[in-house]
Amino acid sequence: MAETKKSITPMEHYNMSDFLRGKSSKIITAISEDDTAGFVLKNGKPLAVIISNDRYERLLKAGIDINEY
Repeated sequence: MAETKKSITPMEHYNMSDFLRGKSSKIITAISEDDTAGFVLKNGKPLAVIISNDRYERLLKAGIDINEY
């Protein structure tokens, strides 16, 4: 029986300058409402990852604590 691979959806990228220009509330609200995750970039390089609280809680329930890594 062949396994079907789940397609991986790439995360959105958000520039640090967007946060500095007052768009942080809009970005965080969109991530929360869409239950997604996104990279925060500084000078084109990944600096941090933002995930929705619902997604974080699902990871914890699955036994994955991202604070351990």
